[in-house]
Order: sequence, then structure tokens, then C-alpha cells
Amino acid sequence: MYIGNLDSTISLLSEYEKLKTPSYMLDYINYRKSGLSLNHIIGCPLNCAYCVRHFWGNFDDKTPHMICTDEEAITSLLNHQYFIPDVTPIQLFNKATDPFLPSVKAHTFYILNSLDKKGLKNIVTVITRYKVDEEDMKILESLENIKLVLFFTYSGITESRIEPIAPFDITLNSIRIASKMRKKTKIVLYWRPIVIGWNDAEETMKKVLDVGSLCDGIVFTGYYHKEKNSKYIESLSVNTPYSGESFQRRKVLPQELDEKVVRLHRELKVETPLFRKTSCGASFVHNLPDYNGHWGINELCDICPSEQKKLCSSTHKKPSYSEMYDLLNKLNYKTHFIIDNGHIWTKGLGEEKRYHLQHILGFQVWDINLPHYEHQHGRGEIGFQQNQLEIENYLKMKKKFDEHSLQI
Repeated sequence: MYIGNLDSTISLLSEYEKLKTPSYMLDYINYRKSGLSLNHIIGCPLNCAYCVRHFWGNFDDKTPHMICTDEEAITSLLNHQYFIPDVTPIQLFNKATDPFLPSVKAHTFYILNSLDKKGLKNIVTVITRYKVDEEDMKILESLENIKLVLFFTYSGITESRIEPIAPFDITLNSIRIASKMRKKTKIVLYWRPIVIGWNDAEETMKKVLDVGSLCDGIVFTGYYHKEKNSKYIESLSVNTPYSGESFQRRKVLPQELDEKVVRLHRELKVETPLFRKTSCGASFVHNLPDYNGHWGINELCDICPSEQKKLCSSTHKKPSYSEMYDLLNKLNYKTHFIIDNGHIWTKGLGEEKRYHLQHILGFQVWDINLPHYEHQHGRGEIGFQQNQLEIENYLKMKKKFDEHSLQI
């Protein structure tokens, strides 16, 4: 199978260049909520104003470079402590580049083909906003084993200072081609970021939903309100979202925007299912229950198709204390824990270990020092009114955890 020219213009970072590169960027395998993320190519010229690379310290690197070779990256992934064949969801080039940039694309295909030839059945997510043509789709359609999901980032933003490629309809054309060509490849519209004042007008949202009708699923989410993003956007002399609000750990999507998206989806009778979480969309298109166990946060699931609700409900199982003990001992993870309704409270594991546990169990794993409130899971505080009773219940649980939780 032809997979493109690997003798690309991408060069390996020299040891000197690595010394100048942020350590987080050099760590090219990270466990994130939606999967084990492989990112051995860094650098992107697309200049999206809200890019996460602002706060990861890599935004000024416009030329893709390789941290290591593709073969080294594949070996590291398959031998990684968190990787489980056929189980661990994988994400490719979703941290610091676009997988369909001209110089990156051949490496994307090489990685996908290599994983596929090994007979792996893992979900593999590839997220792009760039050009996907008919030849690209033929290559993706030839994959036989991995459960590929192709996410297209498109949110209806037209301001070129925010998204320089927006005026050229590159993403829209890619979605149309992928929709026409797909037989096995699953495609999802990644409606992000939705931001007040940028793309929340009803006509804009209706256009996005119309595009979503070409896809197998629609996932919507918000914007990372971080200090470096905010300063950069302000320097562009465009509307800076949530100016004056405190910076947030999670993406900001106010409740009013969530409600507006859901209302328009229903009013327009869009047949493509709508999801609030990436893993929900990726799982649905492959007829699988959500691997993150979001069924345990049931208010997220009111918009899901009835058959998907049945599937997630039937497979969602609360682990016993003995099962949790055994798993923690097997992985040598040390934490207190309390098994609650729909989730497990832990302390001090860090995100990667929690996500590792979560994907093994298909059950939410939380940190007791990071409170969760209804309708606000995975979202920043901006745009939500916190219920006093919920706050009190969380504080009671935290006190219980500190006083009485079990210790490994």
C-alpha cells in the first residue's frame, strides 16, 4: 500500500535544539483523557489563535520537526507502561501539529498502517482541520484492523485573525470529500471551540450543524481560557473571550451555550447524533460503550441516542473494593480511594494514572482535590452557578475521604 513519501522535509531535532525545547513537548507520549497520545512530530504553521501550544510553550515553532523516528515512536508506544493491546484508546499528532500537514501526512499514514498491520483493534483518533483529499481517504479506507476515527475541527469561525485558514474553506472541503469517500472510515465533526462573540450566532451554529449532517457524529466543546492564550488573542485586536474572568484548568463552555447547541440540534432535527465528550463520539461510531465511563455522570447522556444509552448502561459496572485493591496493587499505584456512585475518588495519582485506571475499568476515576459539580464535568467554572447543596455534599465527601478512606 502506498503511504506517501517518508523522505519528507521534516528533520530530527538536534541535541542542541532539544535543549531549547520545553520538556513537556519532548515527552512525546502522554496519557490524556481521550487516550494515549503519540506526538513525536511538533511544530505547526496554522496559527490558530486559541491553540493549546501557547501554554505548552511551543506556539512559535511553525515548522514541524521530529523528536525521534517513526519506528522509535511506534516501539515506544507499544512498549509503554500504559498501553494495552486492543484496549487503550490512541490519539495521533493531537498535541503540537496537524496530522494532515503536507510534511506530516506521510508519517500519519505510516503510523496508522504500522499499527493496523500488527492486527491491533484499538480505537485510534486522528484530529485535523487541514486538507484531506481523495487519495488520503483511499489510504484510510484500506485499513482493516484499527478502529479509526477521523475528527474534523470546524466551528464556523470566520475571523482570519483567529483562524487564518478559515476564509479558504479548507476544512469544509475536507469534510465533504471524506463524507463522499468513506465506507469504513468513521468521521466526526469536532465542533470546537464554541465561544461567545466568536461563533455563537444562531445562523453560524445552524451552518455548523448542517455540516455535521455529513458526519457520523458531532462532538462539541469550548475554549481553554489560559493566560497565554488570552494575551495572544488580545494582541490581535479581536474580541478576547472571558476577559477579566479567572483563568481555568478546564475548557470553558458556559451552560447557556450548551443549552443553545442542544436546542438547535433538536429544532433542526439533525439526524447525526450529538455528544458532549470526545470519547463518547469515538465510541459511538464504532458501536462501543464509552470507554471513559461517562454513564456514571448521567446528565451528560441526555442527548445520546437511545441505543447508545442502553449499550453504555448495560456495560457500566461499579468495581468492588477488592477489584480496585487488586488493580492498584498490580499497577503499583498508591492512593486512598472511595468507590462512589458512578465514580471512584482517589488522591494524588495525577491525570495519567487516573486515565489509565479509567480506561481499564470503563468507570470514572476522580481526584478528591478536584471537585465535580452537576453539568460542569470537564468544564471551567465560568458560566455556571454552583449549587450550595452540591458544594456542601462535596465538602462532606472530602472530609469523609480524609478521615475514613481506605489506604493501600
